[in-house]
Amino acid sequence: VACCITAAFGSTGQRCTATSRVVVQRGIAPTLVEALVAGAQKLEVGNGLESGIDMGPAVDEAQLKTDLDYIRIAQDEGATLVCGGKQLDEGAYKRGFYVEPTLFTGVKPGMRIHQEEVFGPVVSVIEVGDFEEALAAANGVEFGLSSSIYTRDASVAMKFVERSEVGMVHVNNP
Repeated sequence: VACCITAAFGSTGQRCTATSRVVVQRGIAPTLVEALVAGAQKLEVGNGLESGIDMGPAVDEAQLKTDLDYIRIAQDEGATLVCGGKQLDEGAYKRGFYVEPTLFTGVKPGMRIHQEEVFGPVVSVIEVGDFEEALAAANGVEFGLSSSIYTRDASVAMKFVERSEVGMVHVNNP
C-alpha cells in the first residue's frame, strides 16, 4: 500500500512511470482499496517547496484541466470515484493548480482511464480473478513503460517479468 501511494501520488503523478493502474485480485481488493483510500486521504497537499507536503500541484493550468477532464470521463464511463476527485482552490490552494489524490474502482480495461495516461494524481483499481487476467489487464494498454508486481511467490514474479510487455519491470518495488 505504501509503495502504491508513493508511486501514484509522488510527483503528483506527473512522471511517465507513475502508477496509474493497480491491478488486484478480487479476493483482496476491498482490503487494498480501503488501505489505499486511507493512505491517499492522509497525504498533505500543498506547495512542494514547503516541509511536510506529500503532493504538490499540477505543473500548469492545462494539466489541471486534463486531470479534472479525466476524472469526469472516468465517472461518465462508469468508474466509481472512491476518493478525491476535486480541485482544491480555496485558502492556501488559491495560488496553484491543485487536485485531490484521486482513486477509482470499477475500472474496466476498455475505459479511457485504463487505456490512457493522465499524468496526474489519478489511480484506477482494476479487479481481476487470477494471474492470467491480471497480466492481460496490465498488458492491455498501447504504451507500457513500466510495471510492478507484488508477490511472495518468486515463480509468479518471474512469470510476470517474462510476459509483461513493458520496458521496465519491478518486483516488490514501485
